[in-house]
Order: sequence, then structure tokens, then C-alpha cells
Amino acid sequence: MGSAFSSGLSKEEMETMMNKAKELASSAPVFVFSKTYCGYCKRLKDLLTQLGATYKVIELDTERDGDGIQSALAEWTGQRTVPNVFIGGKHIGGCDTVLEKHRAGQLVPLLNDAGAIANNSAQL
Repeated sequence: MGSAFSSGLSKEEMETMMNKAKELASSAPVFVFSKTYCGYCKRLKDLLTQLGATYKVIELDTERDGDGIQSALAEWTGQRTVPNVFIGGKHIGGCDTVLEKHRAGQLVPLLNDAGAIANNSAQL
């Protein structure tokens, strides 16, 4: 992605934040970049919990370098908003995208393939 988002970070800082974001995104079967006060984030985390998915979350508003991580995510994925969801290390999108995949019957298979839920659970 080009530099469509102005981050205020130096090239070196952006590289550091990008590496951290990529490491976090691939550190669990499901990884959610979130903010504690975000209603969309809560809705998404509630859905993952209902489905019995194992997932990790980083609340960017409580992290010292949260703004930098969010800028790196915007640069990497083209998505500036949270929640920013990765399943199996692959960028999925935000709340609306994940909910649409769930409605279309595509989310549970993605979670199964990533090893986030047992194959016999989560048919909500």
C-alpha cells in the first residue's frame, strides 16, 4: 500500500510498528486489534465468544504505541478503523465484513481452518 495515510511516524518507526502489527496478527488463530470503548469491537468480540473461538485482542487505546500500531495497520491493510480482524494470519476486515461472512456461513469454516474452534462446535 502506498502512503495514503499520514501517520507522523518516521520511516524507521513505521517499519518497527509494521513489524509489531504483523507479528501480533500472526500470533494467534484469530487476532483482533480493538479499542476498549468501541461498540463495533464489543459486538465482534461477543460474536467470537458466542462461537467459542479462541482469539487474542490488543486494545490499542491502552497501549503506549497503540496509535503507531494503528497507523501501521492502515498502511498495511488500508483499514484505519477498529476492529481490525485477522484469521489465520490473513486480514479479514472490520466488524461489518466479519458479520457478513458469518451471515453467509463463511466465518465458522474460516475459524475451523485456522484452528480457532473445535470442528464440532459453533453452529450459531
